[in-house]
Amino acid sequence: MTTAPTEAAAAITIDPWDPGYATSLTAEALTEMDATSVQIDLDVEMPAARWTPIDPSASGPPTGGILIADGVRRIEARVWVGDPSGGMPVPGIAASCAAGLVRCAPGGPAELAEVEVRRFLFTPSAQAADLPTWAGTYVAGRARGATAEELSLALQRQLSDLEVSLATRHRSENASRADELLIVDGPLRGRAHLPRTIGYVKTHHAAYLSGHQASVLAGLRAGQRTPLFLMTTSWGRFSWYLRLPSPSGAPWAGIARCEAAADLDVATAVELADASAAIIPALAGVDYKDPRAPQNLVPIGGLEKLLRHRLGDPALLYRALRTATRPLNGHGA
Repeated sequence: MTTAPTEAAAAITIDPWDPGYATSLTAEALTEMDATSVQIDLDVEMPAARWTPIDPSASGPPTGGILIADGVRRIEARVWVGDPSGGMPVPGIAASCAAGLVRCAPGGPAELAEVEVRRFLFTPSAQAADLPTWAGTYVAGRARGATAEELSLALQRQLSDLEVSLATRHRSENASRADELLIVDGPLRGRAHLPRTIGYVKTHHAAYLSGHQASVLAGLRAGQRTPLFLMTTSWGRFSWYLRLPSPSGAPWAGIARCEAAADLDVATAVELADASAAIIPALAGVDYKDPRAPQNLVPIGGLEKLLRHRLGDPALLYRALRTATRPLNGHGA
C-alpha cells in the first residue's frame, strides 16, 4: 500500500529540462557495455576455418506459433530528491515502462496476448518515497548512481524484469503451448532461463567477427545465417548472425544477431538457430512503414506503437508530476 510522504520524507522538485536530454544510449547499448571484454569461441557448430553461410531450415514456423516479447520505456521528468537532513539534493528520473507479448499463430493474424504498464521514480537517494499522482503512482526505486547513464540503466533493468515476469507468467498459464517459440527483442541477458527463447538484437554496437568469419557474414544472402559461436562477456550465450531481405546491397544491410542460452546443448541451440532463419526473415519490416526496416520486425513495430500509446500522453504525465510535487515545492506548475 502506498502512503503519502511524511514530514521526514524527501521533497521532490521537477527539473524543467527536457527529460530526453543526455539519454542517447539505447537499451541494447546499455546491456552491452562490457562488450569490449568479449571472448569468442568460433568452433561451436563447425571449425572456424570451415565457416560457410548456412541456408535456412525448411521446417518453417513451429506448430505452436511464435510469441514475441518487447518493451518500451520513457522518461517523463528529471527530478531532484531533497535530503531531509539538509544535504544536497540528488538527481533522479520519473519514468514509465510497458511490456507486451504478441502471438503469431500459423495461418492466423498476430494478436496481443499481454500488456503491463508500470511507473517508477529512480534515484540513488535512500530517502525517496513513492510519488502518488492523479495519473498513477511512481514507485521509488534505487539506482546505483546519479549519472544519466546509471539512472537510465536502472530503468532498463526494471523494463527487462517486467518483460521476464510477463513472459514467465504467460507461459505458466499456457502450458499447453510447450512448443511455442519466444522471441525477445534485444539481448537475452536476464532472460536466458526462459525455455525455447531467442534474443533478437537488431542494433550493432560492436563487431564480434573478423577475418574469414567476417567475410562469411558479409556474404550472407537473405534467409541465410552464420554458424553458431559462443560469446562470453560478464555472461555467456550462443550467438549467430542472419540476414533479412533488404533492397540495399551494403555489407550490414538487413543483418541481425540472435542469441540462445549458453547452458543449452549445441544440438538444441542449432535447432533454435535454424528456426530463426526459417521464421524471422518472413517477419522483416518494410521501409515505407518503418525507418528501422528490415531489422525492426513487423510484429515488434506494431507492439511498440501500441505500448507507447499505453504509456499515456507525456505532457499530461508531466503535468501530473508537477501537480503532485507542488505542495512540496511551494510554487505552482
